[in-house]
Amino acid sequence: MGWFSDLVGAAKDRLLRRRREPVPAGQHPDIASLLVHLDLVSSGFAEGDGVGAFHAMYRRVTELVGDEIRAGRFADREFLTRLDVVFAGYYLEAVTASTPNRAWAPVFSARADPGRAPIQFALAGMNAHINHDLGPAVVRTCRQLGVHPDSPGVRADYRRVTDVLATVQEEVRQSFLSGLALEVDRRFAPVANLIATWSIAKAREAAWTNAEVLWELRGSGSVEEAYLDSLAGSVGMVGRYLLTPVAEPD
Repeated sequence: MGWFSDLVGAAKDRLLRRRREPVPAGQHPDIASLLVHLDLVSSGFAEGDGVGAFHAMYRRVTELVGDEIRAGRFADREFLTRLDVVFAGYYLEAVTASTPNRAWAPVFSARADPGRAPIQFALAGMNAHINHDLGPAVVRTCRQLGVHPDSPGVRADYRRVTDVLATVQEEVRQSFLSGLALEVDRRFAPVANLIATWSIAKAREAAWTNAEVLWELRGSGSVEEAYLDSLAGSVGMVGRYLLTPVAEPD
C-alpha cells in the first residue's frame, strides 16, 4: 500500500498547490527584510525592558536560521524562508498590539517590573512565540505555499531547524548566565534551575502537534477559535510562572 499512499499524497500536493492562499499585505518577502524590521523595533526598547531582552535573542536566532537557509542546509528553502517570516509576523503583531493576546500578555505586562532576570523574559517570550504562535505559523505557511504538514520534506526541515536551535539555545543560555554569574548565588539561583529545565526541542515538538491539530480544524470556525483561545490561555499561564519574581527589588 505504500505506493498507493505516495500516489494519493502527490495528488493532494498538486491539488493544494492550485489553491495557494494569497499573501497578506505587509508580510515580509524574505529574511533580510525581516531583519531590517527587527532592527527598527530594537531602537524602541528602553534599557532594562524585558521585551527587549527577548527581542535581542530572537533577532540573533532569526539571523542564524537565515544563514543556515542560505547555506543550503534545508531541502525546501522556500518553505523555511516563508515559515520564518510568517512566524515572526505573530511576534511583530504582539509588539504593535494595544492589547497583546493572552499568550503574550504576561511578557508585555511585566516588561518593566523589578525582581526578574532578563533570561526570564527570553524564556517567557520563547514560550509564547513557540507554544502559541508556531503551530498557526506552520498552517499559514502551508496554506500560502499550497502544501500541507505531511508534504515531502516539510517535517524533516522543521526538525533540522530544531537541531540548529539546539546549538543556538546553548549560546543564548551562556550569554545570559554570564550576566548573572556574580549574582546567581545571592539573588537568582532559581533562574539557573529554570534555564536547565527549558527545552526548545520539546516546545517545538509540542508546536508541531498544535500545527497538526489546527490543520485538521482549519475552516471549522468556532471549534478552531475555541482551540486557539484555550491554547493562548494555557501558554499565558506558563508565561506567568516563568516570570515569577525571584529577587527582591534593589
